[in-house]
Amino acid sequence: MATPFGFAGARTTSFVLASMDASGGAAAQEAIALIGGDLRAHVALQEAPAAFVAMPDPVPVAVLDLEGASDELAHDVVAVVGMLAQAQAWRCIVAMSIAQIDLVMAALGDAAESVQLLCAPDQHEWLGTLAVAAARAPGSVRAADEERDHLARLSAEVARIAEMLTRITDRDGGGRAEDRHLAFAPAASTDNISSTAVRDVLRARRLRDRFFGEGLFEDPAWDMLLDLFAAQLEGTRVSVSSLCIAAAVAPTTALRWIGKLTAVRLLARAPDPEDGRRAFIALTPEASDAMHRYVATLAEARLPFV
Repeated sequence: MATPFGFAGARTTSFVLASMDASGGAAAQEAIALIGGDLRAHVALQEAPAAFVAMPDPVPVAVLDLEGASDELAHDVVAVVGMLAQAQAWRCIVAMSIAQIDLVMAALGDAAESVQLLCAPDQHEWLGTLAVAAARAPGSVRAADEERDHLARLSAEVARIAEMLTRITDRDGGGRAEDRHLAFAPAASTDNISSTAVRDVLRARRLRDRFFGEGLFEDPAWDMLLDLFAAQLEGTRVSVSSLCIAAAVAPTTALRWIGKLTAVRLLARAPDPEDGRRAFIALTPEASDAMHRYVATLAEARLPFV
């Protein structure tokens, strides 16, 4: 049966909402009502883990709204719910503020792939996320199979760029014969590649928005890879919240891309050994090697680094 917004099947889906108090989670409650969902229970945030475990099968969509929660409470609840969602393949949505990004990602760890993340969501984001959760089978708040296949190809895409550039140069008669199996050859020298050069590319990319308006040139995956590559060259670490800023898109979109790039093993998460409520993101060895090859091959082909 279709809802007023056309979300077929939403009326058969139950939601359990956890917020700081009964007046919390207003936006989530409104969105559930608008899509025709059933709010089975609304519990206090600290009671969420026990409440979710007590739910009969099939478990409803679990929604955590962290607005107003202390860092300690948000971290502890998200950590437990994340483990439960991962182990039981629950549909789980966590809404947070921008200030809570790092602690939520640190709390989730590997379970981040099992949870749909929303950062400072507006009503449209609530509606879209809850509708998708209602429409999909339990445990499938992730990408559809077609999208998953597309994302899996991203892990090889960057690694192939250097070889593609070499082939183009050879075909045009402007290059010399080289070993085309670059993925197995020693990494090209990048001694002349500096973090300043990479940062300049990022600044140039942002300048486009000044002249043409925002939203036309969004490319969060590449912006994040560039930011992490520069940080690696500088020997610095990048927090999740900082990487979201570098992506130059809405925080929820940035978090989704971090999840995608992590899933295809281009990014890796690491907890902060000095602060359990913060996590860092870095290029995987494979992504780092691909970036080095890409930049070095651009230089050899006398092509611009963009």
